[in-house]
Amino acid sequence: MTENTEHTPEKPEDLASEAEAAATENAAQASEQPSEDALAAAQAEIAELKDKLLRAVAETENLRRRAEKERQDASNYAVTAFARDLLAVGDNLRRALESLPEGAEENESFKALVEGVEMTERELLNNFEKHGIRKVDPMGEKFDHNLHQAMFEVPNSGEEDGTIIQVMQVGYTLKERLLRPAMVGVAKGGSGEKQEHVDTTA
Repeated sequence: MTENTEHTPEKPEDLASEAEAAATENAAQASEQPSEDALAAAQAEIAELKDKLLRAVAETENLRRRAEKERQDASNYAVTAFARDLLAVGDNLRRALESLPEGAEENESFKALVEGVEMTERELLNNFEKHGIRKVDPMGEKFDHNLHQAMFEVPNSGEEDGTIIQVMQVGYTLKERLLRPAMVGVAKGGSGEKQEHVDTTA
């Protein structure tokens, strides 16, 4: 008996299924391979969004630093007005000690008073130091307009031009800021070098 090798035609529903599968596969391949224009547009959008993100992060960091500096300044310099008022107390204590007659420390009537005033002055200066208030006593230093206020100039003093030769009132700084300039007298033309003009009108 001869075996029938004739090809059996596929059923219509099989052909339809194969066509649908092929169409689905082609669509998937097409979706996985976007056009060059779409890819370029997507990359440009990504770059733009990244730039905006970096700018936003940088701006946020700048705001944070600014706020931190303002907070720190408020903490450091909130007592500026109060500290200036206390400087007058220190000045008066020093004047009281300097106005005592010579030998007053040896006089029993004055001894306790002198010791009390000296202790008060030391305690005040120690508290100044504790809170970042430092004395500026520039005797013998070069004049610095950031720290000193020249009240007068002394010609032919024998000192180098611009050297502070007299301190009439010490100055003070609070942290990194000038609280009060030192009031000074400055040598002028003492060394024979080129004279440096010091503004005494401030």
